[in-house]
Amino acid sequence: MRLATLRDGTKDGRLVVVSPDGTACAAAPCGTLQEALENWDAVCADLAAIATFPDALDPALLAAPLPRAWQWLDGSAFPSHGDLMDKMLGMTKPPLTAPLMYQGTSDKFYGPNDDVKFPSADLSIDFEGEFGVIVDFVPMGSTPAQCLEHIRLVVQINDWSLRALAGPEMKTGFGWVQAKPPCAMAPFAVTPDELGAHWRNGRVCLDLLVDWNGARFGAANGEPMDYGFHELVAHAARTRDLVAGTVIGSGTVSNENFREIGSSCIAERRGIEIVDEGAARTEFMQFGDTVRMEAVMPDGRAPFGAIDQRVVQA
Repeated sequence: MRLATLRDGTKDGRLVVVSPDGTACAAAPCGTLQEALENWDAVCADLAAIATFPDALDPALLAAPLPRAWQWLDGSAFPSHGDLMDKMLGMTKPPLTAPLMYQGTSDKFYGPNDDVKFPSADLSIDFEGEFGVIVDFVPMGSTPAQCLEHIRLVVQINDWSLRALAGPEMKTGFGWVQAKPPCAMAPFAVTPDELGAHWRNGRVCLDLLVDWNGARFGAANGEPMDYGFHELVAHAARTRDLVAGTVIGSGTVSNENFREIGSSCIAERRGIEIVDEGAARTEFMQFGDTVRMEAVMPDGRAPFGAIDQRVVQA
């Protein structure tokens, strides 16, 4: 099942069920995705039973599947990315015994084709291709196995970052605020079964194709996470309930062979250049630049649709 939210003049939009080919839709039996998540056991069967899609899907009306959320928690579950970022920022961390995670901006998620506004290109604008999950209510102290059952939807995310601010904020010990503006979501939120065998061990085992200004920049696979999404959810729920509609991200999708397959963010490419050549050569994004992200199945289908955005002056 694939779900999308159409803009209708309200803050949370109107929930629709999307046809298998992604070109048509049908009204959902509940108004918003947040409402569906809060009543998932009651509405899921009705949503899944929809098999007729009478309305053409207008890409111009697509918002993020969840335009705003109660909570956005982002992990850093790909060790190859974390190691490079530590080198780039000059940070030394002790060996990890639990997932890394921070709480980011959740009151707004950009739609898949929205222009993204920034105050200055001097802030080192960067994209970050990620996968994420959306849960229903998760009780405090739930085990990873229990948390796997609370993962209702899987999404694709562009976690925008301002690298000039990231290092200084991290080194304060208090974490990110200014360096992490709102993220974007691809148009379709999918139930895990939509991914078939490519949803394994709480991981999205698909290549995430990233194009910067029309040129392929990366094609990393989502499988090699140190911690699966069920483990990230359990980490977040250790000392608190998670409300329905909590979004949890994987962190930048990254593979150890990044020199061959490319990267899902510019900072990682720069980190490789620093390690290999002693200095970074690749510049960050400028106003007018575009980025496209699309996770693909082996047969070429894109279950989440594509994020295709342009950076503009605020």
